Amino acid sequence: MKPFLLLATRAEDAAADDEYRAFLQYCGLASEELVRIRMESVPLPPLQLADYSGVIVGGSPYTSSDPVGEKSAAQVRVEAELSGLLDCIVADDFPFLGACYGVGTLGTHQGAVIDRKFGEPVGSAEIELTAEGERDPLLKGVPHRFEAFVGHKEACSQLPLGAVLLASSAACPVHMFRVKNNLYATQFHPELDADGLITRIDIYKDAGYFPPHAADELIQRARQASVTEPMRILKNFTERYAR
Repeated sequence: MKPFLLLATRAEDAAADDEYRAFLQYCGLASEELVRIRMESVPLPPLQLADYSGVIVGGSPYTSSDPVGEKSAAQVRVEAELSGLLDCIVADDFPFLGACYGVGTLGTHQGAVIDRKFGEPVGSAEIELTAEGERDPLLKGVPHRFEAFVGHKEACSQLPLGAVLLASSAACPVHMFRVKNNLYATQFHPELDADGLITRIDIYKDAGYFPPHAADELIQRARQASVTEPMRILKNFTERYAR
């Protein structure tokens, strides 16, 4: 089998490694089957999509809709490199799954409106599938309503032309969409379980997602949440596209 490619942008080793662990676990892949590139640390090397089964973009502290002047040099570079890669991915309709940051990257590339109208606080949210989502193979086995972990400053307030809406929440109308046949983005985190969210709460408590004094309460709520279904999306992705 050709490996999948995980493009990561978390500068903190603990967050980056825990994210990689989660994708390995819920994609059902061994380490040699999921190649990771930490784009925040090194420029993206030349890639041949034919060498991979699919491309996954993990979550990120980067916010696509921030003014360019407020972005770090690393973020500007990463966004340019992802945009160039997406030129090829979209042209080939090559298997792609962007988790949270995928909405900002794929959405921006395809002309979506990405802004701060529909941010959601850190925690669990009830996600509901659309009729198209019910029929989509990547959501096979996922119930019509399910809990998923979220935490995002920006979201998609207007879908790209031709994109298909697959899932929503009460607070965020675009939680998952598809472009063409094989390009997907989720706003919720399909890789996050309670332990993973608690790790990120601890690491990012001073990053502006929530008041630092709220960390203990958020951790308690994470432990009480029942988030078991969104991980199916990752397994469906790798099973569908492994080659």
